[in-house]
Amino acid sequence: MTPPDPAGGAALLRYRPTDPAAAPAVQELLDELGLGRLEPEDLAGYGGRNDNWAGRTSTGARVFLKTVARAPDGTSGELDRALSFETLALRLPPGSDLRVPEHLGSHRPGAVSAYRLLPGARSGAEAALDGDFDEDLCRTAGRAVATLHGLDPRGAGLDEGEPPLPPLDWLEAFPWSALRDRSMGQIAAWKLVQDDPEVVAALRGLRERERAAPRTPAHCDLRFDQFVLAEGQLYLCDWEEFRLADPARDVGAFVGEWLFHATCAVFAPTGGGEGSQEPAGFDLSHQEVLRRGGEGLRRHLPRVEAFWQGYLERRTPDPGFAERAVGFAGWHLFDRLIATAQAHATLSPVARAAAGIGRTLLTRPTGAVTTLRLHPPTGAVTTLRLHPPTGSTR
Repeated sequence: MTPPDPAGGAALLRYRPTDPAAAPAVQELLDELGLGRLEPEDLAGYGGRNDNWAGRTSTGARVFLKTVARAPDGTSGELDRALSFETLALRLPPGSDLRVPEHLGSHRPGAVSAYRLLPGARSGAEAALDGDFDEDLCRTAGRAVATLHGLDPRGAGLDEGEPPLPPLDWLEAFPWSALRDRSMGQIAAWKLVQDDPEVVAALRGLRERERAAPRTPAHCDLRFDQFVLAEGQLYLCDWEEFRLADPARDVGAFVGEWLFHATCAVFAPTGGGEGSQEPAGFDLSHQEVLRRGGEGLRRHLPRVEAFWQGYLERRTPDPGFAERAVGFAGWHLFDRLIATAQAHATLSPVARAAAGIGRTLLTRPTGAVTTLRLHPPTGAVTTLRLHPPTGSTR
């Protein structure tokens, strides 16, 4: 993500970054842009899978630089996709609902990009945890995502390849190369998927409907930490997965983020308040899990609805869009539990509860559309049930 300006008082964790001298392309890019050298006393790094640097340069510019992955031959699909978005971003009119940090330039051989640091910014993930990602911001996010989906992709060289997740081949078995890099917790999470024929069939069906759906420019990696709040404005960042794709992916991911938060809140000491300081014990009764889960869903559903209404203010989706979005929300819950299981040997009760909701959304998306307030009530309503910590996700 594009982080907040360290001088702006943001409350995000900062780390000692990799020595820029170990990445010569960073200085080469700064030289090309005429921005001088990074000042070591003001240099910070932020969490993430790629090296990044944030701070002031010798010319006084405040910049954020990040690397992205490169293939063995030196090419970078991630950088190519991000730059294709920047081509489209140049077409955004002043005052657009879609706001993005200013891209200063990129160094293709080194797969490094530079952005202007946003003053006084904070991550959308932090805002969500603090309870500040409110309905107004969700409506703003909906308008921004709809604006993205409405961009004309012609001439921008967008990637037209199918998004990699969920990997259909992995629904049957892991390739050995992937298995070696997964924790025991992640393997257990994948087994929840692989051992459930209904979930496997639902994911295959979702990918089939996705292939038949209209494609638009889409972020394809939408999470709260891809949003940044700065000077009263909401920005959307991180375009390494940007491509022509089913726009329902992005809507489903945003919905899935709130559902994952609601699931995590089950184990907060106050039953889900955002201000909780310590987790509750995992020995909650079945009824207590259901009660707290219901409270979390009721608290977050107005935010989901606000996002959807903002989206509809800027774009009319195709028939079947809401059902696909619900399916992608279900996959997002599995994706998040797989990601959070990376550092664990077993699955937590939170992960199992998320899997239970994800299963409901994937296998019964039509009824869940109404529950999630994604279109006017029609048909049967599906209840999103949380499973007890020790129970099955079936």
